[in-house]
Amino acid sequence: MDPKWETKKRILVILAHPDDPEFFCGATIAKWTGEGHEVNYCLLTKGDKGFNEQFKIKTEIIRTRIKEQKRAAAILGVHNITFLNNEDGYLIPDLLLRKEITGVIRKIKPDIVVTCDPTNYFIRDTYINHPDHRAAGQSTIDAVFPAVQNAYFFPDLIENKNLTPHYVEEVWLSLPNHPNTIMNVTKFWEKKISALLEHQSQIGDREEFIKRMNDRYAEDSDEKPPRYEELFRRIVFQRR
Repeated sequence: MDPKWETKKRILVILAHPDDPEFFCGATIAKWTGEGHEVNYCLLTKGDKGFNEQFKIKTEIIRTRIKEQKRAAAILGVHNITFLNNEDGYLIPDLLLRKEITGVIRKIKPDIVVTCDPTNYFIRDTYINHPDHRAAGQSTIDAVFPAVQNAYFFPDLIENKNLTPHYVEEVWLSLPNHPNTIMNVTKFWEKKISALLEHQSQIGDREEFIKRMNDRYAEDSDEKPPRYEELFRRIVFQRR
């Protein structure tokens, strides 16, 4: 429950699309930045399949979604976002993607990496988890161990870019199949919603969206007063 770190941490959130950080763990991110931790994003695509009727061309989708993501992240206290150029909807957890993520992690050198649980195919019996979400999680996990910390993986990252090995302390999996960490984020739920509202191209009717989000209180809670939670599978590495 709500672990406390003794020192300030550098956190890197690696997910597939613009709006994923806010949807999956936005309130936790707001909590962390409020406590003085540094949170960074790496988004593996620019969300070019996030279509609705307002868009005419693909470049317009990308431009809009990048702007929305920057505004949303700023509300949560995040100001460093890396956008990779993989195509939305087509992510595959192959060696090329693993190498890209390895390079980003070695460059930012986070203590904590947050991604998506790649084993979670179905959410709340009402939703199929997007294959990009699972691919992002699988590729990130495979990068964190063993590639990021081992100089013999992708040696050209060292030779050409001076991206040397780095040890990650913890991995947090959002949308977990088997959570072991529950964050009480009630105090930050409104900020999460405010950030999500910046993704106007994706959320539809604002008032209906706000109501849906406010209805997501914990199962053993009530709407008066509600308690909101974000769940994770937390892996804490033991250094040999």
